[in-house]
Amino acid sequence: MISTISRRDVLITTGVAALSLLGHRSGFAQQFPARGILVIVPYAAGGGSDVSARLLARDLEPILGQPVTIENRAGGGGWIGWGSLAASKPDGYTLGYINAPSMFAGYLDRSQGGARKESLASFTPLINHVVDPNLWAVRPDSKFKTVKDVLDEAKRRPGTITLNGGGHGTDDHVAVLGISANTGTSFQMVHFRGTPEGKTQVLAGNIEVLACNVSEVAEDIKAGQFRVLGVMSAARSPFIPDAPTFREQGFDEVWSVSRGIAAPAGLPKDVEATLIGHLEKAISSKEHKAKAEALALDPQIIKGEDYRNFLKDNEQATKKLMGW
Repeated sequence: MISTISRRDVLITTGVAALSLLGHRSGFAQQFPARGILVIVPYAAGGGSDVSARLLARDLEPILGQPVTIENRAGGGGWIGWGSLAASKPDGYTLGYINAPSMFAGYLDRSQGGARKESLASFTPLINHVVDPNLWAVRPDSKFKTVKDVLDEAKRRPGTITLNGGGHGTDDHVAVLGISANTGTSFQMVHFRGTPEGKTQVLAGNIEVLACNVSEVAEDIKAGQFRVLGVMSAARSPFIPDAPTFREQGFDEVWSVSRGIAAPAGLPKDVEATLIGHLEKAISSKEHKAKAEALALDPQIIKGEDYRNFLKDNEQATKKLMGW
């Protein structure tokens, strides 16, 4: 006998299957993460990105209930790390620390022998962590006393004053290029794998000006190892309040790096929401803010769609400024 399945039976069966699938997805989100999470940092240990990421990892672990491991994959202006992040499985277990505007040059600047295949679309931006202003500093015995001293010298001997950088298109490099365009000057950027190496070279007298972020040198400045020429923020940094801004010296230069967390593109929405919730809880806690401030870091949460739009706007502004 051939059995007949009524339309009502089909609807019931379909409904049960849908509820079963929904229950599976909900259960998956609730039990995520079931193991440890890897966070790729695209710069060397000891730099601003590394310090920021390790701080966040420590405060994220008890919230996740799983270990969070930091792995430094430095080089290529950050793109050794970001490239491996983009190629990772989008399951929420591999994340990366992303930096804007540093990441844009890798795929926008065609002058560097061809842009990469990856782009901002290769990632799922989750949340911004900190904003860290750029600055220029020198050895205490440097002949340069002000920003004007450097710029005047750069006009007298264009393209010869040396500054350190972390790779083509990093925030330090973009800031220098922007300042050059605004002041009619040019410099010689000498790129290293990270700021710690740059600091060593400046102290050794091999590089004339240290170009980095506030958090990367605040303690060294307090210890008298470096003297600040100017901070590229709208107002003085609370972490080095005695250091003048570029604006105070007559140069309207405001530059910074934003550092946040992203996953590979294609991350499931439920995992994305879970990660954002956990990350926001960690970053917004009083304990985390206090630890960040002790490291001269300024947590600024921008999450989800707002973070994606923030990065897109930053990308377009950088592209316009640099002529990419």
